[in-house]
Amino acid sequence: MFKENKLIILAGIIIGIISISLVHFGNPANMGVCIACFLRDISGALGLQRVDTVQYLRPEIMGIILGAFLMSRLSKDFSSRGGSSPFIRFILGVIIIIGALMFLGCPTRLIFRLGGGDLNALVGLFGYVFGIYIGIIFLNKGFSLKRNYKASKLEGYSFPVINMFLAVALFIPPSFIIFSSKGPGASHAPIIMSLILGGVVGILCQKTRLCTVGGIRDIILFKDTYLISGFVAILLSVFVGNIILGKFNLGFTNQPIAHNDGLWNFMGMTVVGWGSVLLGGCPLRQLILSGEGNGDSMITVLGMIAGGAFSHNFGLASSAKGPTGNGMIAVIICIGVLLLISLFSIDKKIVIKGKKGVSIGEGRR
Repeated sequence: MFKENKLIILAGIIIGIISISLVHFGNPANMGVCIACFLRDISGALGLQRVDTVQYLRPEIMGIILGAFLMSRLSKDFSSRGGSSPFIRFILGVIIIIGALMFLGCPTRLIFRLGGGDLNALVGLFGYVFGIYIGIIFLNKGFSLKRNYKASKLEGYSFPVINMFLAVALFIPPSFIIFSSKGPGASHAPIIMSLILGGVVGILCQKTRLCTVGGIRDIILFKDTYLISGFVAILLSVFVGNIILGKFNLGFTNQPIAHNDGLWNFMGMTVVGWGSVLLGGCPLRQLILSGEGNGDSMITVLGMIAGGAFSHNFGLASSAKGPTGNGMIAVIICIGVLLLISLFSIDKKIVIKGKKGVSIGEGRR
């Protein structure tokens, strides 16, 4: 297994080291690369939400997208395409971030939290697997957001170009860009370091097609260990790194930027897992696909940014004190919407076929 999966295992180890390094040089604890939190911070920097502790143009996001763009161009994987139920994908992007901010982290931060000893993340992992399992039930019934189509080069290049401008704005910030002076938004590694290491993550994930939801899906459906081996490699790398640096803290309490309400940690990540299956990949995978020219994933990422803004404007996001009442209601509503989307998008002509290293949904387009 190691020989066959050695590239993705190596990529996972490197991503784990990158995460530890970013935290060591300034990122919030157990938050080397958290897609949900970072997109939420970007929504604040752009003024879409006004919580003054979570506003920052996170360079890692721009780096991931531009790294994936560069690698896809070099490997000839870049392809402008789109038109696969764009509005539903936008809504799913919103839903996933609401679930992630209930848990206080996306699937990648779940791994980093677990590698730091946060046992609340283990509860979140159970919820994530449960949500993926529900999504698989609908995949087996023929769930599909329909195929996408070839698009103009302008469509494919638009998102990487926008992220280039956002990267420039980090160094020459326009007056409308907002940066936190306190809280998680003010905690960050040096800009150039974050941008470069984010680019490395984008290159590695594009090359290996690493996807957390895809890894669990493949184990359940096809007994294929390729994608999940990258997942495990990140976890072990972060675990070892935290022990070496003396930052490993095993337990449910006193964990950084986390709460210990087990039910809502479980429910939040159930929403993330279910929604990610329907989308065809986890939040990190959506960034990679957007860098490859996939307009549907670009719409999804915009939905995630909107979800981050929505969560903080309406008090849906959890805090270290626990989930909010509004957040609990929102998660229940999200589950209802996921069920409706799942039921009304079944195409009985669809047949699930396994293909190693391909994220959910890619093989059916």
